[in-house]
Amino acid sequence: MRKVVGIGETILDILFKNNQPVAAVPGGSSFNSIISIGRAGVPCSFVGYTGADIVGEQTIDFMNRNGVSTEFFEVRENEKSAISLAFLDEKGDARYVFYKGTPHVGASWRLPEMKEGDVLLYGSYYAACTGMRPLVMQMLENAEKAGAIVYYDLNFRRSHQHELEALTPVILSNFRQSTIVRGSADDFEVMYGERDARRIYAEHIRSYCPIFICTAGAERVTVCTPRGSFDFQVPEVIDVVSTVGAGDNFNAGFSCALIWNGVRREMLPTLDEQGWQQLVSIACQFASEACRSTQNYISPEFAAKVSRPRV
Repeated sequence: MRKVVGIGETILDILFKNNQPVAAVPGGSSFNSIISIGRAGVPCSFVGYTGADIVGEQTIDFMNRNGVSTEFFEVRENEKSAISLAFLDEKGDARYVFYKGTPHVGASWRLPEMKEGDVLLYGSYYAACTGMRPLVMQMLENAEKAGAIVYYDLNFRRSHQHELEALTPVILSNFRQSTIVRGSADDFEVMYGERDARRIYAEHIRSYCPIFICTAGAERVTVCTPRGSFDFQVPEVIDVVSTVGAGDNFNAGFSCALIWNGVRREMLPTLDEQGWQQLVSIACQFASEACRSTQNYISPEFAAKVSRPRV
C-alpha cells in the first residue's frame, strides 16, 4: 500500500485572538499535513524530533491517536520542545513569534523505507537549514531511487528573508530533487518580488523542476507543467476562523489525492487539465476545512466524509 512520509519540525502553536489565548495545538508545517493525512486514513509516518518534556509527550500521543506512525520520530533528552505564538487578525491570518532552537540532526537516526508510488512531503526552513541537511539529503536520495513522488512546499517566510542569499543554493537544490514544487504567491514575493505564477515558473522553477503549483490564498491555484498552465478557482470559505493551517492542509489533500487517484511520478508531466482539477479540488477541500477552526488540520468528521476516488 502506498504511503506518505513527512519530514519537519514539531511546535506547540498557541493561538491568540483579541490578545487572548484561544487554543493550543501541536503544529509545524509538515506536521500539520501529516496529521490530516493520518486522519484521512492514508498510511503515513513522520520523521522529526521533540524534547523530552510534557509538550513532547503530548505531541507523540497526538500522532498515535491520529494514525501517524512515530517509529522514526525522536524524543531528545535535554532539549525543550518548540513553541510559537500565533496572533490572529479579524480575517484569521496570523503573525508569529517563535521560541525554538536551531533544527539539527541527532547523533543517529533511522529513516523509513521509500517505495515506488510513495509520497515524500517536506519543506519550509527545516528543509533548507544547515542543521537538518544530512537527513533531508538522505531522504531525497532514497525517494529518488525508489521512484517516489517528492513534494516540496517552499513556505519561505519573511522572517528568513535576511538569510535568502545563503539559503538560495540549498533551495535550488531542493527544486532540482523534487517532483513537485509548491509555493504561495507570498513566498515568491518575498524571494523574487514577483507574484505572477507563470513568470515565476518560467524564470525560477522550470529549469529545475517541471511541475509547479502556486497558491494565491482565496484567489486561485495555478498549475504549471510542460504541457501548459492551468488556473483553478478556489472555493469561497465564508466562515473563516484561522488560516494558520490552510497551506499545510492543501499539501495534505494533494498528497491524499495523488494516492486516491492512482497518480504516480511518471504520470505527472502528462496529466491534462481535468486530471489536475481532480487533484486540486481535493487539496482545496482540505484547506477550506482547516480554515473553519483553530485546529491546524482537518476535523475527524470531515475526514470521515471526504470524497475518496479509488482506482
